[in-house]
Amino acid sequence: MYFEKAGKENTERTLQIAKEEALKRGISHIVVASTFGNTGLAAALMLKGTGIKLVVVTHNTGIREPDLQTFDPEIKKKIESMDGKVHTGTMVLRGLGTALKERGSQSYEQTVADTLRIFGQGTKVVVEIVAMSADAGLIPFSDVIAVAGTGRGADTAAVIKASSSNKFFDIKLREYIVKPIDF
Repeated sequence: MYFEKAGKENTERTLQIAKEEALKRGISHIVVASTFGNTGLAAALMLKGTGIKLVVVTHNTGIREPDLQTFDPEIKKKIESMDGKVHTGTMVLRGLGTALKERGSQSYEQTVADTLRIFGQGTKVVVEIVAMSADAGLIPFSDVIAVAGTGRGADTAAVIKASSSNKFFDIKLREYIVKPIDF
């Protein structure tokens, strides 16, 4: 399915489609990107009682300013009370590469991130959060569904064969489930 435009107004539909596809395909894990917690909480509520394991991936602490974690701690507690996992870790395609870019240099990480963005910001993020979740041992190295968006909310979902960041090119985006046309 394609959305005409990217954006958070697609969040509920994206999550619903991801849930339906996971159930239909027998996929047991959904990974969701969430900066402040709202998308993660919406996913936890929607997946409650389905048996699908949820991993919510946040931005790393300090991404906006030193010592600041943007993910709401109360929302984290709510997600965890519904058996969801919340993972905060180094962003595979941002950490060191962004530091190098700020010093006037280019990095391999930035090149990979920019290449994935050709397909949309959501595509870059779904691949990245799968690597982060695999690195943390939160998902199997098999097919999962990953959900992310352009800015806030969710507008992209894909079936992805997971692998760790040190085997980044073993990650396979098998199929888009939903994606915006205009991003």
